[in-house]
Parts: sequence; structure tokens; C-alpha cells
Amino acid sequence: MSPTYTAGSLVNARGREWVVLPESASGMLVLRPLGGGEDDVAAVFPSFEEVRPAQFAAPSPSDLGDQRAAGLLRTALRIGFRSGAGPFRALASIAVEPRAYQLVPLLMALRQRTVRLLISDDVGIGKTVEAGLIVKELLAQGEASRLAVLCSPSLAEQWQGELREKFGIDAELVLASTVSRLERGLELGQSLFDRHPFTIISTDFIKSTRHREDFVRHCPDLVVVDEAHTCVAADDAQGPATSSTSQLRFELMKRVAADEDRHLLLLTATPHSGKESAFRNLLGLVRPDLATVDLESPAGRARLAEHFVARKRADVRQYLTKEDGLADDSLVERTAFPSDRWTKDEPYKLTPAYRALLDDAIAYAADRVETAGLQGKREARIAWWSVIALLRSMVSSPAAAASTLKTRSESAAARTAVEADALGAPLTRDSSDSDRLEGMDVAPGAAESEQGDPRLRELAARAAELHGPTSDAKLKDLTKHLKSLIADDYSPIVFCRYIPTAEYLATHLEKKLGAKTRIAAVTGTLSPQQRLERIEKLAAEDADDPAVRRVLIATDCLSEGVNLQHAFDAVIHYDLAWNPTRHDQREGRVDRYGQKRDQVRVITMFGEDNGIDGKVLEVLFAKHRQIKKDLGISVSVPDETASGVTDAVVEWLLLHGRQGTQEGLFELGDGHQESFDRIEREWNSAAEREQTSRSKYAQRAIHPEEVAREVTAVRAALGGSEEVRDFVLEALRDLDAQVRTATPTGRDGSGDFAAQVGGTPAGVRDGLAAVLGGRIVEEDREIPFRTSPAIGRGEAALVRTDPAVGALASYVLDSALDANTPGPRPARRCGVVTTDAVTIRTTLLLVRYRFHLTLPSRTGERQIVAEDARLLAFEGLPSRARWLDDDAAAALLGARATTNTHEQLARNQITRTLDGLPELTDHIAEYGVTLAADLDASHRRVRKADTSDRAEIVRGLKVVPQEPSDVLGVYVYLPQQPAAVSASPSSSSTVTGAEA
Repeated sequence: MSPTYTAGSLVNARGREWVVLPESASGMLVLRPLGGGEDDVAAVFPSFEEVRPAQFAAPSPSDLGDQRAAGLLRTALRIGFRSGAGPFRALASIAVEPRAYQLVPLLMALRQRTVRLLISDDVGIGKTVEAGLIVKELLAQGEASRLAVLCSPSLAEQWQGELREKFGIDAELVLASTVSRLERGLELGQSLFDRHPFTIISTDFIKSTRHREDFVRHCPDLVVVDEAHTCVAADDAQGPATSSTSQLRFELMKRVAADEDRHLLLLTATPHSGKESAFRNLLGLVRPDLATVDLESPAGRARLAEHFVARKRADVRQYLTKEDGLADDSLVERTAFPSDRWTKDEPYKLTPAYRALLDDAIAYAADRVETAGLQGKREARIAWWSVIALLRSMVSSPAAAASTLKTRSESAAARTAVEADALGAPLTRDSSDSDRLEGMDVAPGAAESEQGDPRLRELAARAAELHGPTSDAKLKDLTKHLKSLIADDYSPIVFCRYIPTAEYLATHLEKKLGAKTRIAAVTGTLSPQQRLERIEKLAAEDADDPAVRRVLIATDCLSEGVNLQHAFDAVIHYDLAWNPTRHDQREGRVDRYGQKRDQVRVITMFGEDNGIDGKVLEVLFAKHRQIKKDLGISVSVPDETASGVTDAVVEWLLLHGRQGTQEGLFELGDGHQESFDRIEREWNSAAEREQTSRSKYAQRAIHPEEVAREVTAVRAALGGSEEVRDFVLEALRDLDAQVRTATPTGRDGSGDFAAQVGGTPAGVRDGLAAVLGGRIVEEDREIPFRTSPAIGRGEAALVRTDPAVGALASYVLDSALDANTPGPRPARRCGVVTTDAVTIRTTLLLVRYRFHLTLPSRTGERQIVAEDARLLAFEGLPSRARWLDDDAAAALLGARATTNTHEQLARNQITRTLDGLPELTDHIAEYGVTLAADLDASHRRVRKADTSDRAEIVRGLKVVPQEPSDVLGVYVYLPQQPAAVSASPSSSSTVTGAEA
């Protein structure tokens, strides 16, 4: 009969050691390799294959390491943990090291029975990582079993990549383009959302009634909504910009939120969108009572604070400081955001030929609007949108102008004036709604029929003749600006409004910017996946040549969703958007966390004599910039506000032509002046509400002291960034890699380095090739190791969760445990060091503990086996051990050999200590019990069930140590004796500090 194994016990099977997991049943063992992760779990049937109890072998006295052996082994062990015993189940198994401030939403979530959060941190702070932490934690704890992320189509692939690469969650893309394929694989009556537990769903997919109803019926228990402000509408919203699409989303979200047991995370950098009622509707999705709670009262704000977090960059640039209420700055975390944007408005003047073409186009537009106004409201609206399309494309580029002039207007097919607005507005306006970016970069049409107007055909022919820098001053000036940026070692993105303009620029800029400049264009003609592939190809081209610069030409299909800070560091707005929010979106692609430049450059090009750009810049952008300067935050411009201004600009232009005065814009009559006054009031009101939100409703549910306490605990269990950097540097050198150390001149004050691993053992090369790419290792390229967790392709981050660091730690640990491993072995399980750091014989133990955790959840108790590594130290012999505290034990890792140790003396000392290990068993076990109690308290503290309705969050929680623990390393430190100073370093009977 097979023996019975309890959860957490150690067994030997298939030639290796395993930990028995709680999921085991009679006749079947569910096992995880010692030090392995969830992906390595296997089922073993003792009736069919041999399973026997495993005893962790004691270290061998003949396999002595040097003075660094203990630290290297300890760090390698901790890096390998994928099931830590602390209250954050996810942190040990993700491939990103979160910033301390990113733990705040996670702490807020763990204190809620059903997680409902509105995360409104500023652009570039890391809302995706914050949401991913919560998602991973809820899945790891068993609080959720299925996930759906709702986002715009342009964000879907990025979400999929972030979840897979950073959090190990493989989510299926549910898009309009993939749904047919996915549905073909379903069984009869099976829902897409039952078949695929983790999905990323584009908002255009759920526009279909059938798909929408299926989603509601089978909605997962955890839903994340990105750009959540687009899923609600203000109570007084009107017009095509807030039509049925927004209302459909809002109705859907109300049905999703109606299930009180469903976890819901709403993400948006602009929770107000300029409307108080929209903000209230958003809060109502979090909790219905928040829609009406009195936010002017302390009680109301405290209620909101439990579910709402909104921080600016300034709030987190330096975090956990004395200014945050901590006793000192020992835990301060500095996040390397770019310090500021260098911005400049660059005017250009039309050439005579282009000016004449534009004047004729304006005259045609004025005639057409006047004529259509006499024909009826439908005809007037069709003409209006056609004219806007004509003028916008005309000032964009001759290529866009020619395309628009030869194409039939979308609105021409409308049967009513309302339908004309619905068709014409999306293609000619610059909505701040990112869901409307897809497909909006095509050049709009201006013709009323397929045959077109003879005047339009004549204008199109003239536009086609203006290609090139001779006739197109805008293109000529762009070339000058690009050369200036490239000369200053910048790699810019050029944003255009229309596809023909982007393609036109790519054609004419080729070979105009120097032999070391690479150019690529990305537009809506490519699928989202193809866009990413083209960007990655551009970023990787001649990546080894530091002199190579890159220029990306893009339409607004990239102004949201795709993060480009690793490859680009400047933005040129070639086409002035008609909503400043769109410029914020564009600039946010490079001005965000992970940008290596301290200063991002932004150039806004505008035509000072085209009659449009200058006025839009003066009226809309000047106000937007002033608000941002005054408040320190960017306030989203409501679409109706921006369109009201630009409509007035176009009307003014049609009446006065290009030569009218700026003041004339505000002399259109009392009606327009009243409209401008209303816009001014609404915008100021939106700015005031946003400022109030950021101050009055600032995150106060989690005090920085609480974050500091948990950060300290996490670092004690898993290690900090400095420990990881030292480990990687020392291990690579010991493994015969060629390491080139950089000087610590980076913005964050840390030191990056690079390594070539061609000379390392095959096991090291194979491990790194699997995570960094085979070519990098095979061709012995330099691998950059960055102190920042934000890295590019082919680089490694010096954090414990980076896959390359994990591969290196795995080799160091495995080679330490196997004395027969060929080649260099940086870590050993034993060591004897003579040092002046101690005055009495002192022994350091590296002990691995296992714990059986019982975690309560809404669906019942969850049984987990977790691991922890601790340092224990004592003075004297094992029989009369005087135990030191944790700090003193950790300090021994820094002890260095001050003289050589006689070889026989070293063997005698380590043998004596190993023989005495049984006498230490009781204390090691007692330490495990104390550690279990500390972990239990930590779990309860994080969940902080301070009210009766949340008591179940901690009811039944248990942490029990699993005996016996494993003594992985034993290191003896001998005090330096005066007689030892005369020992000959070259004597064969001594062991040097590098060998002891």
C-alpha cells in the first residue's frame, strides 16, 4: 500500500524532488518541483510509478565555496520562488517588479469582498500594471476564475501582450475579425465565454445584439474596462459624438455591474470628460450608492476613497518619503518619468502656388455651402461635412487634398440631416474617444457624386502637381525639423491626420535624412498586429549601431494604445488636430514611464497663413495649455467644445477668407459670442471639477506607511533590486561571461551593464536563449541589463521576476545543489571564512521553509503550499548556540575574508558544524512557527477586515509550517587571530578567500 503524503511534504519521483500540493487525492499526487512554478505542476500516480519520501541531503564538507557563496545561493533561491508565503500571492510569479505606488490599488482591492475600483491615475503611470496585479492576485487566490477585458480594438493586442508577457495570463482576442473563427470551434450550445476563460473583447464586437446578450449571460466574474469614460455618457449629452454607441455601452455596463458579486475594475485617466453627470454615472457603475453620495461631506469622500484612486506624476515621482509621513527616506522610490516636455510651435507659410490653390478651394467651399443652404437642411449638412473634409485635407498635404477631391463624401449617402451628421462627423472631427480612432485616418471625400464636380477635378489635378518640397513648404520645413532632432540624437514620431499624407511623407523623406536614418510608416491600412510588427522591425533594424536614428510616420491609429517610449523620444504634430486631447494622446505614447530621455521634445507645425491652423491653435490650444500649466494636469476637452470652436473657425473662414483678421473670429454676431462664452464657462468648470477631484478625492484609503510596511515585507521575502543587480553581476562574471560595466550616470542614478555570454556553460546559454532569443546568444551579442524594469526587446531588467534573471538564478541554484555540474559553479552549499567581521565563531544557516496556507474566499477555502527562505545565525558551537537576530544574520552576508583559512581547519570546522545540525532542529522549527505567525498577521493586516460585513475576508485563514524544513547552506565565520596574519597566502595547505 502506498504511503500517505500530506500537503507540503517532500517526495522523490522521476529523478527529482517535488512538493506535494493540496489538490492531491487518493491514489494521485499533484506535485510541484522544488523551487518550480505553477507551469511545472504534474500529476503522479504512485500505483504506476515510484514515489518515495525525500530527505533533503545535508551539504558536503568537501564542496566548499568562497565568501560570496551564501549570498549567491540565497538570492538564487529567492528569485526561483514562484509561490511565496506572503499575502501577495501574485508577486512571486509575475515578470514585472511593480513600483511601490502601484501596490496601492492592490491593497485597496484586497480589503473588499467584491472588488470594485475606479483607477484614474495619470497617463503613463501604469494603470495596466495596476489592473494586472489585481487580476493576477484574484486569480491566484481563487477569488476569480474567469476574466474579460473590454477595450477599443486598437488596444486589444497590447492588452493581450501585457497580460501574457508580464502576468502569465493567456487571453483570447475576441474581435470582429476573430469571432467567426472562434465560434467555429464551439460545441453546440456552448458560449464563447465559457470556452475561453480569459478574453480580451473589443467594444466594436459587442455592438452586435447577439454578441452583447451572449456576453451578459456568460459574463466572467472579473471584468476590466479600459478607457472607461467612453462607456458612460453625460445625462445631457447630445449630437453625433454621444450617439447610440455611448448609450449602448452604458446600458451594457449597467447590466454587467448589476451583479453585486462580480469584480469590476474601471480604468481611465479622464474620469470626468468635462461632465459632472458622466463622472457620477461612472461612479454608479462602481457602486450604485456612489452615484448620489454627498461628495462634499467627509463621510461621502471617505466612502468614495475606498473605491477611487487618482494620482498625478508629481504624486509618485518620489514616493515613500518623509513628506509622505514616513520616519525617514530609507524606502524612498524614485520613478524615472521624463522631467518635462520641450515644446515649440513651428509656423510655415504656403508657397504661392499652394496659396492660390487653397484660396480657390475656400471660394468653392463658400459657394457650395451657400447654394446648399437654399436647397434644404439635408443638403446643407452634406455640404458642410464635405467642405470641412476639403479644407482639412487641403492643409494636410497635396496627396490628401487630391484624394479627398476625387472621392465621394460619406455624408452624401445620407437620407436626412441627422444621418449626414452621423456619417460626416467621425471622419472630419477629432474625437477624444479612442474607440473612434480605428478607420478614421482615411482621407474623407468632398464630392457629392461618383462623377464629381468639374471644379473639384480641376482642383485635384492642381493639388497633384504640388508634390515635393519645392511647392510644399510644409514638407520642406518638416525635413528641416527632423534633421535638427536627429542631429540631437532624437528618434521622432511624425503624426499625420490622413493615410495619404503619411504615405506621401514616407515617400519624399526617404534618403533625405541621412544614411543612418531608418524610416517607416504605420497607418490604418495595417491591422493592429501588423502595426506592432512594423514598429518592432523598425526598432530592431541596425539595433547594434548607436548612430542609427529612427523616424516613424504614423496616423492617429497609433495615438492611443501602443506604447512607443522604448524606441522613440520626440513627437512632431505634422497635422494640427482639432482637439488638444488628441495631441495629449499622441505625446503620451512616448512621454511615459520607461522613457529613457529626461526631456521629450514636441514640435507642433501650423500654417500661419492658411486661415485655419493659427486660429485653432490660438483658441483651443492656448486655453488647453494654460489650464495644464495652472493645474499641473491635462483636462480632456469635451468633443462638443472642440467642435463648437472649429465650426466657428470654418464659418469665419468661409465668410472672410484667409486674409480676415483674428479678431473677426469673435465678431460673428451675438449668437456666436454667446456660444464662445458658454464654451469658456464649460471648460473652466470642467477644469475646476478635475482639480477638485484630484485634491478633495485624492487617494487616502491606503496610507504610505501601510505601503512601506508591505514593501519592506516583500523585499525581505523576495529580495530588492540592489541584491538582484549584485547577484546577476557576480554570477555572470563567475560563469565566464564578458561583462562591460557602465558608469552610473543614468537619470535614476543606477548603473546598467552589458554582458556577452558566449563563453558561459551551455546550460546558461540555453536558458538565456529561451527568453531573450536564440540569435542574440548564438551571435554572442551584448545583452543590456537595465536597472529600470521598463526594457526593450533583447534587454533584461535587473528585477527578480525578469525571465533572463530567472534563468541565471535557476542555473546557479541547480549547479550549487549538484556538485557534479561541469564548469564554474558560483554558489556552494558550504563555506568557511576567516574574517574580522566576527569576534567569535559564528555560523550562518540558509533555511528553506514550506507553509501550508488556508486562504478564505467567496467560493470556499483554498489550500496552498508556499515557500520562504530565511537566514539564521548563531555564535559558538551547535551544542551551545547563542542565536542572533535577523539583522545580525543578514549582516554576515557582507563579511569578507581578511586572511586565508587553512584547508584542514576549514574541513574540520564545517564537518563539526554539520555533525551538530541535529542539535539545532528545535530552534529551526520554533523559528518556523514564529514565521508562520508573522505571515498570518501579515495576511490579516493586508485584508484589514475592520467591519463585520468584511469579516469573511479573514475568517478561517491559517498559516501552518510544514516540517521538516530544509537546511540548504551552512557557512562558518572564524574570527581572525593574530597568528593567522603570518600565514602564507601561497601555501597549499590554506584555502583563500576566493576558495574557502
